[in-house]
Amino acid sequence: MSDWHPSHASRWFAALCAERLRRTPVAVRLLDRPVVLARTGDGQAFALEDRCPHRHAPLSAGCATGDGLVCPYHGWRFDRDGRLCEIPGLSPDAALPSVRVRRIAVREHDGLIWLRLDGRDEGELAPLVREFGPGSRRFLWQTRWPAHVVDAVENFLDPLHTHWIHPGLVRRGGARSEVLARFAPNADGFEVSYRGQAQQSGLLYRLFESPRDSERARFDAPGSAQIEYRYRNGGTVRISLHFSPESAASTAVFASLHVENRWAPAWLVRRLVWPLLKRVNDQDARMLGLQSANLRRFPGVRGASTELDLVRPWVEAFWNDGAAPPAAPREVRMRL
Repeated sequence: MSDWHPSHASRWFAALCAERLRRTPVAVRLLDRPVVLARTGDGQAFALEDRCPHRHAPLSAGCATGDGLVCPYHGWRFDRDGRLCEIPGLSPDAALPSVRVRRIAVREHDGLIWLRLDGRDEGELAPLVREFGPGSRRFLWQTRWPAHVVDAVENFLDPLHTHWIHPGLVRRGGARSEVLARFAPNADGFEVSYRGQAQQSGLLYRLFESPRDSERARFDAPGSAQIEYRYRNGGTVRISLHFSPESAASTAVFASLHVENRWAPAWLVRRLVWPLLKRVNDQDARMLGLQSANLRRFPGVRGASTELDLVRPWVEAFWNDGAAPPAAPREVRMRL
């Protein structure tokens, strides 16, 4: 039995970069549920529970047929909706048993494949996912963080760890300045706007940025987060991460960078910016791994928090209770 709140099964989560799904089935895991992804002959993605109902072999080890999957064990064939279509060796006069594989709802959007575990193709993807202009994406990448989804989301949206985990790269510890952070809940999640730091002290800013007009962090439930920088010269940069829990100790992370009104061709971003962002990712993943391992040594403990921990209460309550918690806008002064 899964420990996740049952309401999360009716939400959309990123599951795979679309370019990784070709002719061979791909196994993914979402909310502790094994899922197999495949494409039909005309390129449409579909998803089923990764288990043959006969002897429970993983369908992801089988092969795609053009309209479904074949189990690698006895060759049972299922269509894209999970209906059993053929049992090799069964007499033509015999009826097929009334079994099927559970179907998972699938959508493909902006280079990502999204899943909804309850199988219902309903509802919209988060606004943060739908609002990007065509052609603004500079890269898309997927990785895995060894952490619970709450810890992973908090890490991305928390600016105060950057002096320690990414010293000199994102911020320098000795170059703090006072910033006013405003937390504001909304219908889809929340946003945190930061005022008072038009320039940042780290290498990434000095190499690739210019004075900012605004900075804000956004979160759209269930797992989409974004840091947005708007510049005085009219440009906008958005770093978005979509978090999809594989298990309580592992979270799939899908990262994209969108740029608007600013000269930044994709090849240049990948050659110059990406190696530094990858280093930031590796530093965060390492710390989250240490945190996760230590939490296993101290099961059940709760962390102490201060007013600086702006996003943790909302994210933790949402994932534990399955709904947005009551929250009011508030402002906090911090030194970043």
